Amino acid sequence: MQVILRQLGDCSIRRAGPSDLISVMEINLKTLPEHYSDYFYESLLAELPEAFIVAEIGGKHVGYIMCKTEYGFSNFKKLGFVKKGHVVSIAVLDEYRRKGIGQALVEESVNGVKLRKCDEFYLEVRCSNNEAVRLYEKLGFVIRQQLNAYYRDGEDAYLMAIELD
Repeated sequence: MQVILRQLGDCSIRRAGPSDLISVMEINLKTLPEHYSDYFYESLLAELPEAFIVAEIGGKHVGYIMCKTEYGFSNFKKLGFVKKGHVVSIAVLDEYRRKGIGQALVEESVNGVKLRKCDEFYLEVRCSNNEAVRLYEKLGFVIRQQLNAYYRDGEDAYLMAIELD
């Protein structure tokens, strides 16, 4: 049974299941230059289903976010290793952008990583993607560093992070 986390007009935001993965892969292929193996999607869904979220309108998938957890040095100068949530990929089909879907996906994934007792949550975003950077800043993420030539095409990324309570 699919539990709807949030309704945004006619758009349902819910946790993904195995039957959603093909549609998620199709959105990824249409919208992003970074692509992953089938196994990678399956492993993220198995590892952190609480933060693998899809957006659906009338049975059509229009967006997704998938995350993982890891341990590493804090992005906020805390000592020692911390547990972190990491946005691996987020995408919304072009014709459904600027409707609050991306924001809802990020907010629900934050809720998901909080369930896993993460101390912080971070992501990488293209420096040129001003709209996404503004959205993440609105949600409380801050730019912690610039990663030079992060993407395969040579573009730099911002590492943006938020502390979780």
